[in-house]
Amino acid sequence: MTRYFIRRLLYAVPILIGVNLITFTLFFVVNTPDDMARMHLGQKYLTEEAIADWKKAHGYHLPLLYAPTEKGSARFSQTIFAQHSLQLFRLDFGRADDGRDISQDIRQRMGPSLAIALPSLLVGLLTNITIALMVAFFRGTYIDYWSVFAAVVLMSISGLFYIIGGQWLFSKLLHLTPISGFDGGLNAFKFLLVPVLVGVISGLGSGVRWYRTLFLEEIGRDYVRTARAKGISEARVMFRHVLRNAMIPILTGVVVVIPVLFMGSLLTESFFAIPGLGSYTIDAINSQDFAIVRAMVFLGSLLYILGLILTDLSYTLVDPRVRLR
Repeated sequence: MTRYFIRRLLYAVPILIGVNLITFTLFFVVNTPDDMARMHLGQKYLTEEAIADWKKAHGYHLPLLYAPTEKGSARFSQTIFAQHSLQLFRLDFGRADDGRDISQDIRQRMGPSLAIALPSLLVGLLTNITIALMVAFFRGTYIDYWSVFAAVVLMSISGLFYIIGGQWLFSKLLHLTPISGFDGGLNAFKFLLVPVLVGVISGLGSGVRWYRTLFLEEIGRDYVRTARAKGISEARVMFRHVLRNAMIPILTGVVVVIPVLFMGSLLTESFFAIPGLGSYTIDAINSQDFAIVRAMVFLGSLLYILGLILTDLSYTLVDPRVRLR
């Protein structure tokens, strides 16, 4: 197990390097520091001195990959790549273009993102699996047909409809919750209720359809027929056998959303004015703060790779046939 875990971590290193290089190319080769200065300053007529001052203030005046005028290791360390990209591997995200500490911002905004994403994931997972098991239990009946129809309808509706509809229903019509904003402590519940409900309902259609497909596939296997032949009740077959053996694809879908838990929901946080990492990224894009966007892209890639590793490790907990070497 330990050797497998270490090997997977080593495999992750070249992937992160590749993501870092692609990100660096997009930000500093395709979109040059001069272009960044012009977009950030936003003035119609800019002098070369103004552009040079902005680049120097943000550390973008250095060569991209190699500094021929320097000596020794400084030829590589005194470059934009070393100063702004390699430091990400130390989880040193540097400072935003307006001078804020990005690491401090991430620590402060991670809590609100988790406060929305974690309940949405757990409640949504429990709801989707329960409904999908019921639909699979009544397979071939009108309950099955109408449930699939309802799931397709829910999948066809835009996520923006759920957000705006939730704000209108609970805030404007019923006056149960604030329309937007966030507060700490127990007061956070009234601000998080509608975003969590929106997250659960918006994923209900696709979740039920996917889990229903998994359960129907397991129902047709030999071990299920054997269990029925032994006289085991259908309900026990569904929960003790079908659900347990469907856990591997379920875990795959659950663990890979770990980056979403930390990175937050871009639309939900923006529309509900929740100060999480999702709205943080949107604000950085709108303000053309390339340092923040670069840091969030790297952090999302890192969390996604860790999620895949945790997925492989979790297989051994639900399926004894899987052995990691």
